[in-house]
Amino acid sequence: MTTGPGDDLSLDMVAAALRADSADVGVYARVLTESLGGALPAGWVTVDRERSVSDRMRGRPGEVSRITVRLGEQVLTLTMRGGQPVAEICREVRGVVLSRQPVGVQQWAGELARALVEHAEQNAQAAQALRKLVLGT
Repeated sequence: MTTGPGDDLSLDMVAAALRADSADVGVYARVLTESLGGALPAGWVTVDRERSVSDRMRGRPGEVSRITVRLGEQVLTLTMRGGQPVAEICREVRGVVLSRQPVGVQQWAGELARALVEHAEQNAQAAQALRKLVLGT
């Protein structure tokens, strides 16, 4: 599966790039918001942060506590709990969660990669963002 004619960007490459940083929610947040957030439709990627009083006083954004990626009815969430990432894939219809499945971070990254590649096949701007993520160009 590639993102377009003559393109060598595959599902495996995207999944590998996502898995490379999956243990660090802070890095994931940066990748998803900087590399993909601008290229994907508004509301697809949200990042929740916990800000201490010190963070507020110094104008810092705080630590990433949760990343949510909405892909139609599928909602992928990566949360930090006790210093460890916890991944979950939900099916949501009109704001109502119909199913909730805890998964490993690797499975979460794979599912995210699959959905992003599908979107990139139909959207040139998203394909460019994925190319930047995978190839660093």
